[in-house]
Amino acid sequence: MPEKTTDTMVRVLGPQDGEILGAPSFRTDRFMIDGDDTGGRVAVVEHTLAPGVLAGPMHFHTREDEYSYVLEGRLAAQLGDEEVFAATGDLVFKPRGQWHTFWNPGDVPTRILEIITPSGLEDLFRELGAPGGEFDPATLPALAARYGCEVDFERTAQIVGQHGLTF
Repeated sequence: MPEKTTDTMVRVLGPQDGEILGAPSFRTDRFMIDGDDTGGRVAVVEHTLAPGVLAGPMHFHTREDEYSYVLEGRLAAQLGDEEVFAATGDLVFKPRGQWHTFWNPGDVPTRILEIITPSGLEDLFRELGAPGGEFDPATLPALAARYGCEVDFERTAQIVGQHGLTF
């Protein structure tokens, strides 16, 4: 029988609860459940993307799988060599080791629930969303590497140009 942990609290999060970072004109991240809350098993982050915004550069991570559940709007994603589109109620799986990125292809905000397992990658989102945190091509590769990630700005530029996105 599994041991019960005493450091995990039962709670209900309201629609405005959690730490919110980022810029509404681009992307915001609402940190709902962190790895510290789950013993590192899972993290849950709500991303909101403005229309025509690329969430991040083409990248892959070696430690975590991500599941993006579309709450509102539409989501487009590059998963390896395949481009996919998801609507409200769809789930997009982004496994570790697969190059990917995603964006809002619509003209209204897109809101997704990002489930990260195991946790850890949410801390990269937090660093990038904090005041002064940004997608600086000069420093992002080293920052991403601290989290077991690699980025590809050449492929990112192709996606931005092909879809007329803001990044």
